Amino acid sequence: MIEAGARRREIDEVASELFHANGYAATSVRDIAKALDIQGASLYAHVASKEDVLFSIVNRAATDFEAAATAAEAERTSGDPVERLAALVEAHVDVVTSDPERASVFVTEWRHLSADRRAAVADRRDAYERRFRATIEEGMSVGAFRQTDPAIAATFILTALNGIAGWYHPDGRLSADRIADHYVDLALRALSEDHR
Repeated sequence: MIEAGARRREIDEVASELFHANGYAATSVRDIAKALDIQGASLYAHVASKEDVLFSIVNRAATDFEAAATAAEAERTSGDPVERLAALVEAHVDVVTSDPERASVFVTEWRHLSADRRAAVADRRDAYERRFRATIEEGMSVGAFRQTDPAIAATFILTALNGIAGWYHPDGRLSADRIADHYVDLALRALSEDHR
């Protein structure tokens, strides 16, 4: 017999894979139950609705991104915005590559949540984006980054980082660490070089 907490995590993992592969709207509760080899009615002993499963996945992913960013910022005590941005990029890549299916669901499927839940997730996403924007603003103020629109720059970097979830595979050509190195290099070059 599977312990309730373990079953709940298993439901989220299987649902993440299905939502990533097929999309939230195209995945039914029956699909999730079938993948778990249980009856659809049995699934409702663990979750109230398909949306609750989506919210659990999205909420956990948001918490992982926030925790990784907080840890990355805490490790960079020098106050150097270049180092801090590099650490934020590395942390984001680490979260995406550690569970690309869940990251993909977080990035693409959260809009299927009910209005209240969607607003709560949007607030968390905005707060997370502000970490990048504040670091870019600080870098611009000390001359480490060229002058640009910090909100657009943060969105540009995060859009590129979130795209990793769509193509990353653990057995791919590059390790997660090498991908992080490349993305750090590209992000810093984009902000420090004049491309005109």
